[in-house]
Amino acid sequence: MKKTMVMLSAISLILAACSSSTTPTSQQGSTSGTSSGTPAAGGNSGGKKTLEFWYIDPGEKEKVYLEAVERFKAKHPDVEVKTLQTPNDTYKQKFAVAMTGGNPPDVFHSWGGGWLKEFVGQNNVLEITGQFDSSLYNQQALANATFDNKVYGLPLGLSLSVFWYNKEIFAKHQINPPATWEEFLNVVDTLKQNKVIPIALANQPKWPGAYYLMYLADRAEGPELFNHAFARQGRGFDDPGYVKAGQYIQELSKREAFNKGFNGIAYDAGQGRQLMYTGQAAMMLMSNAFVNNMRAEAPSFEAKLDFFPFPTLPGGKGDPGNLQATTAPVWSVSKKSANPDLAIELIKELTSLETAQAYSDRTASPVAINGVTYKDVYAKRLAEMAANAKAMFWPYDQTLPAELAELHKDTTQALFGLSITPEEAAKRMEEKAKQILK
Repeated sequence: MKKTMVMLSAISLILAACSSSTTPTSQQGSTSGTSSGTPAAGGNSGGKKTLEFWYIDPGEKEKVYLEAVERFKAKHPDVEVKTLQTPNDTYKQKFAVAMTGGNPPDVFHSWGGGWLKEFVGQNNVLEITGQFDSSLYNQQALANATFDNKVYGLPLGLSLSVFWYNKEIFAKHQINPPATWEEFLNVVDTLKQNKVIPIALANQPKWPGAYYLMYLADRAEGPELFNHAFARQGRGFDDPGYVKAGQYIQELSKREAFNKGFNGIAYDAGQGRQLMYTGQAAMMLMSNAFVNNMRAEAPSFEAKLDFFPFPTLPGGKGDPGNLQATTAPVWSVSKKSANPDLAIELIKELTSLETAQAYSDRTASPVAINGVTYKDVYAKRLAEMAANAKAMFWPYDQTLPAELAELHKDTTQALFGLSITPEEAAKRMEEKAKQILK
């Protein structure tokens, strides 16, 4: 079935944050080399050429990356690779400072889309068009790192956002996974009546809550709503569809569907996930990064875990199979790298079939690499959902220009906190869009 993909500047592709993204709990250097935080633009260390490699993921994802680094080093014994793992939200700040200061790593994690395009526009990312076999990659995923027909990154993972839930709690209270909004609200009410937090939310970084706005807007009006607002093609961010999405968010907040203080809880620290692991909360809307975190933090919880897609809305125009998706990681090379050819070889190893197969098998993730046989039960089911989806839509905060993306997160967080009306949030977004988007 042909998919209509929600595109943007470069037709971003698939599957956090929110953001999503996998979220480590600490910053650390790896065994591949002690990182001082000083990039490898210098080019050599102790007689060896040096590459600096930054990424965000902990757990099994990190292990997969480091195994790829070791394979690369075996092929290039004259190269030292210094690695640095930094939590998601901290990484974004640290990387922006490194880029601005002219000290970026040689190889770095991105999400493609607008986030990467901003650095491309600053002439800070190396173009790699024609220096890899494009047939190895999902072309829609590759498009997420392609701007003006020039490629600036290679995608590895595909991330899909769904509702993860505790099967044991659902069975205990005779609850079935809801398919419609009415059924979803009934689940929320039943859980509250039984003193279970319906939904765990850690929304201090703002992107976890943004999943709700994106899904609700899509379920209400379909992917065309964002496409038109972004491209300035008649409908704007003050469209009734966005007002309706805000109203649904506030319906959940007023119903006390979330844990107390959710807007002040950091996601990276794992407090929200702990509510799931300990049985205090029954559901969480999150990317499949949740599985990677869970296997590292509370592997015994996997026996209780399952997922269901975001429910439909009454009278909604969006297809129930549409998915919020992100490409992550996308590996890119700094234009300041002193060893660009070696850096390109490293990102090719980081997206090789061997790397992709291990990534899928061990992190429950679909991938953007052709030829992988899905063995992990979660990865297989998610990949099937992706194959059947009529549309994918990408994180607004990774697609919109930075100032508008930040306002999107601010206003969405305020909607959850009931400190702004849906009409006012939509009005502010449209006013800023008129100033920024052409």
